[in-house]
Amino acid sequence: MARLLDRYRSDIVPEMMSRFGYSNLHQVPRLEKIVVNMGIGEAVAESKLLDDAMDELALIVGQRPARTLARRSVSEFKLREGNPVGCRVTLRGRMMYEFLDRLINVALPSIRDFRGVSPGSFDGSGNYNIGLQEQIVFAEIDVDKVKRTQGMDIAIVTSARSDEAARELLALFGMPFSRRS
Repeated sequence: MARLLDRYRSDIVPEMMSRFGYSNLHQVPRLEKIVVNMGIGEAVAESKLLDDAMDELALIVGQRPARTLARRSVSEFKLREGNPVGCRVTLRGRMMYEFLDRLINVALPSIRDFRGVSPGSFDGSGNYNIGLQEQIVFAEIDVDKVKRTQGMDIAIVTSARSDEAARELLALFGMPFSRRS
């Protein structure tokens, strides 16, 4: 069983029930999914960049990513509808908890001059978004083999109805929020 899932069931659920006054176990917010997205704008000109990004994302999350396609044509960017422009993966269950564990305990602390993630990146519905500038913060990526650093967006979707409950849930998981907002 994933370490964070075990911690959620044994420690976080009772803590959230007492802190927010939930009367039922099913009222406690939980993680629903984590979506990791890499947008590669230069993939229009050079498709090898997209293949490299997909391979690296697969190494990071442990699951094969799907290509994302352009929704509409934009002539200024030489982009046509249907061209591949990135990749994404949706994690659920055990894989989601293992990825979150590696993100919180390995990747984020390895960022140079890291002072915590912004507590203001909630969307108003209990979901949290993080942007990373480089994929090399993950231990699975061999820095010597990286041809181009690539950023990624990570969306953590919870069942919380408020940002306050979602912030508390992620803080109990160990998300290193910064003191400033």
